[in-house]
Amino acid sequence: MVDVVAFMGGTFDPIHNGHLRTALEIRQLLGNDEIRLIPCHVPVHRGLPGSTSEQRLQMAELAVAEEPGLVVDDRELISPQANYSIHTLQSLRSQIGEQTSLCMVMGMDSYLTLPSWHRWQEFLDYAHLLVVQRPGWKFSNGDPMQSWTEQHLVDDIDLIRKRPCGHVLLYQLTPLGISATQVRDLVGANQSPRYLIPDPVWNYIREQGLYRNN
Repeated sequence: MVDVVAFMGGTFDPIHNGHLRTALEIRQLLGNDEIRLIPCHVPVHRGLPGSTSEQRLQMAELAVAEEPGLVVDDRELISPQANYSIHTLQSLRSQIGEQTSLCMVMGMDSYLTLPSWHRWQEFLDYAHLLVVQRPGWKFSNGDPMQSWTEQHLVDDIDLIRKRPCGHVLLYQLTPLGISATQVRDLVGANQSPRYLIPDPVWNYIREQGLYRNN
């Protein structure tokens, strides 16, 4: 059995407990040593973040400081250009070798938009996709992702561990209804987001004056 390298990408603006709980449960599911959190530098599919790359990196590092199974990977932040996911997958695959299992973790909402992503059909050449489902979710009629998913779908986690790439696994985790937008809105309204984000992140937001409307 090969080792598994798994990662979650995102803006993390700011990182919150929903991100962290998902990462921890995925690590336990895969039985691997760590999950990498990869903050993006210049988001390709959305507007600019409300905090700088350096601030988002620091918040992510503060959030995982007490959890050795979660680590922050800055490869996208040190890139001078906008990073597409295909570039990150190629970079990781080059680093870990051809035989190690690589697992890209993403939410169902993002997964359904894959046809709009750059070179998305090549993703499975480099990694597995582990898609976090919403409770009670199912494909809508005629969803273009349904047939593609069925071609690559597995329900055996051992296949993800034993093979380097090529599969899609749908997995339902503990639902935590937290979003970065919710956190930013609370801070902007001078309300506390405590218990939605780790205390060190909340302290950093206050120290830096992030997400204030004035």
